[in-house]
Amino acid sequence: MRRRIARYTHEGVRDAEISVHPFSTEDGLGLTLTRFRRGDCDDVVLLLHGLPASSDMFIMPEHENLVNFLLDNGHTDVWALDFRMSNRLPYNGEANSYSLDDIALYDHPAALAELRRHIGDRRLHVIGQCLGSVSFFMSMAAGLVDGITSVTSNSVSLATRVPAWSKLKLRFGPPVIEYGFGTSVLNAYGDAAKFLTRDWAISRLVSLAHHECDSRDCHMVSFMWGTGRPAMFYDHDSLAPETHERWADLFPVTSLGYYRHIRRMVAAGHAVKNRPSDPAYAKLPQDYLEAAGDRLPPCLFLTGDHNRVFTDSNIVTHRVLDARSPGRHTLRVLPNYSHVDPIVGRRADRDVFPFVLEHLRAHGRERQAV
Repeated sequence: MRRRIARYTHEGVRDAEISVHPFSTEDGLGLTLTRFRRGDCDDVVLLLHGLPASSDMFIMPEHENLVNFLLDNGHTDVWALDFRMSNRLPYNGEANSYSLDDIALYDHPAALAELRRHIGDRRLHVIGQCLGSVSFFMSMAAGLVDGITSVTSNSVSLATRVPAWSKLKLRFGPPVIEYGFGTSVLNAYGDAAKFLTRDWAISRLVSLAHHECDSRDCHMVSFMWGTGRPAMFYDHDSLAPETHERWADLFPVTSLGYYRHIRRMVAAGHAVKNRPSDPAYAKLPQDYLEAAGDRLPPCLFLTGDHNRVFTDSNIVTHRVLDARSPGRHTLRVLPNYSHVDPIVGRRADRDVFPFVLEHLRAHGRERQAV
């Protein structure tokens, strides 16, 4: 297949100095921070992707992306973290037992330490998508990261609620895939799968229930991450045609270990520790929502009104946190959006990003000047 948009490209970012900053975690993984800089500014922004995505979701060249939007609107120092869930790194395509606890304990604290080496004590705002958002809230609740000025969360954070069909998939999917098909990794490249291979068989079975388009790649991503036809976005018009064409490039492969932690969280209704008795995770609380208390920075919670992946999770989180700290946090329910299209949708720069900018300005330099 000849791609119209290259994988792992930075071509979508305009007029910025781009630099990559590798660093290591305490448990021995190499991760990367990418900096998009036009100049120093008082309010630095850090972007966190979800699973199985990468920093690519913030720099898409086919339409106005979040990095360009921030750079054009005064946030001239933007960083994106590729942590162990990133498809730019090898770890997510390997069979492993990582959970969100590992990201909260190892990845985010190490990333913040590296970032602070470059930006000092300037104000730092975090924008998190999906499990990048969940894991960062877990780090904050555990007291492992601090000094954050504001957070924007899309789709899910500390409450974890999914549709009924997703609950069944979380319960039975991992053992069926592992013991029935003999793999611990799900691959979204259904269209490119070779005839009669394992990936071909899985994608063919999934496509039997998906008739919304003719892309088995799209069907696989919906199967991996939600309930619906499609699951990840509101409808196919939400995406640019080029985005739909490279959907598997953006969300290509994931190991099944994270699903087991998500299942535990869904059963509890909110973020909890994956292995409560493991001494390796003693620094982490058993219940992250309880541990967060009322000390989180001002948060903007975004969710689509047709969220088919984490339903009303951010609505519930906002309700709980607003009861603890009335008026500190903000909720925006986005009409005709689902789970990931508030970040990667073709009209997100008009429908969604202005809310993010409003939140950044309310808690950044403009607020300090009042």
